[in-house]
Amino acid sequence: MGVYEMEVDTIRGGKQSLSQYKGQVMLIVNTATKCGLAPQFKGLQKLHEDYAEQGLAVLGFPSSQFMNQELGDNDAIAEACELNHGVTFPLFAKIDVNGPTAHPLYQYLKNEARGAFGTKPIKWNFTKFLIDRSGKVIKRYAPTDAPEKIEADIRKLL
Repeated sequence: MGVYEMEVDTIRGGKQSLSQYKGQVMLIVNTATKCGLAPQFKGLQKLHEDYAEQGLAVLGFPSSQFMNQELGDNDAIAEACELNHGVTFPLFAKIDVNGPTAHPLYQYLKNEARGAFGTKPIKWNFTKFLIDRSGKVIKRYAPTDAPEKIEADIRKLL
């Protein structure tokens, strides 16, 4: 099963297939609004604004698996992202990214792009995965890699 066969829950309660992003470059990020790295929302939003028309889809997947740094429910998460960080890129329902309850999307991403030292688990909030227009996972970025640092890699794929 590839990335386009994945079905995800939207932050507003619907279901969506990632097949709608076929032919686009995707940047998939596990987010947390109360994390010290939350200022990255602004950089992610800038990437969305600068490159969406050229085919970039920034997709945020809130998770509370790291020190419980995400708000309780999806409505509160959406509101905090919109009001505090100006987020207009797609956000999805809160998920687990590690362990036996990890969402199938993250099981797939971790298997396709292992982290530092060949490890699979997500280490922290704001781990980023860059996927090309054909659905191939190109690279995994560390939580501390600022969105601006990824911009050159994104431009190459666009």
